[in-house]
Amino acid sequence: MNLRRQLSVVALVYVIEGYPMGVFQNLLPLYFRRHDVSLTAIGLLSVLGFAWIVKPLWSPLVERFGSRQDWIRAALIAMALALLAVAGLPPNPIGPLLAAALALFCLASATQDIAIDAYTIGLVDRGREGPANAVRMAFYRVGYVASGGALLLLPDRIGWNETFVIGALLCLFMATTLRFTPSIPLPPPAEREPLRALRDWVSRPGVAAVIAFVVLFRVGDKAMGPMLAPFWVDRGFSNDEYAAFSTALGAVLTIAGAIAGGLWVDRRGVVSALWWTGAFALASNLVYASAAAWPESGRIGVYVASAGEAVSSGAVGAAFVSYLMRVCEKEHAAVEYAVLTGLYASFGTVLASGSGWVAEHLGYASYFALTAGLAAPAFLFLIPAARWMFPLDSDASQPA
Repeated sequence: MNLRRQLSVVALVYVIEGYPMGVFQNLLPLYFRRHDVSLTAIGLLSVLGFAWIVKPLWSPLVERFGSRQDWIRAALIAMALALLAVAGLPPNPIGPLLAAALALFCLASATQDIAIDAYTIGLVDRGREGPANAVRMAFYRVGYVASGGALLLLPDRIGWNETFVIGALLCLFMATTLRFTPSIPLPPPAEREPLRALRDWVSRPGVAAVIAFVVLFRVGDKAMGPMLAPFWVDRGFSNDEYAAFSTALGAVLTIAGAIAGGLWVDRRGVVSALWWTGAFALASNLVYASAAAWPESGRIGVYVASAGEAVSSGAVGAAFVSYLMRVCEKEHAAVEYAVLTGLYASFGTVLASGSGWVAEHLGYASYFALTAGLAAPAFLFLIPAARWMFPLDSDASQPA
């Protein structure tokens, strides 16, 4: 399959993957804040992000049974049902049924991620990770904006319940688009042995450095994320302003960052891209902290912080995902990539679950500054973690 065809398929499946995360990170926090749910309760909803941490537990099922497209389709149907339940339940207080619907949504989204990531690793040829991940990050953001931005334009016009119904219908529509995706070669089900392959994979030398690097490298973004939408609300921004500047314009800037990060990977290698984009990401958290500490900067200060966060997110995401793809074996990617991304989500989700409490007690500025320092130790593990890549980058021992 030629590169253009591969990239077009990657674009489609990552619109699908980005869609539920926009709901979880943007639409739902604003929905609950508009209905006077406390910051502490909103922060606690991040506990549902443990679905992305524990997804390796059921990733062998995705590896062992069915096609990647079958799993994606089933997950989209489950998410549609969850959004319909959210539409029919009161938002405040967050009762058991609503919590169960949100948990179903997150579990289905995490399962979809397993299947889409494994499908992409099997689809994309080695050496094409840079262009593929530029497209991947760009179109992930398109899906993210479709839910976290475009849907936010609807509540003031048609109501929140109707917005969630439309969100559910979009999930069902995306499920139908999978018929346009090609199959990728997989061993017969009886020959798939994901657990034995995983055991061999993690027995390679240097696994501790890989785990430390993956856990820490993007933890600052993960920890800061749940408080961004509430910060905009508390600074007096409307839904339309948030949708236009943080999500829609942010999507454009993230795409630009992803393209830049993908080009850096393609021309200078994965490791060089990790050094520079990782530093940029830490700086963007500090810019948000400055905007929060200096309210006199007004809307311009928040816009600048949002722009920096968007560009850095795209750039560092393209570099980081290129690394994750490079250390996975194609035939066992469902389990291996799920393990890596579960590790990545773990520490950040723990921190994010307490983000509301910390922000309420320290203030937004101190909390955003704190998140910037959490990822810094990752750079101590970058070089030894790079030795796991297949094949090793020529610049694996160099910081630039």
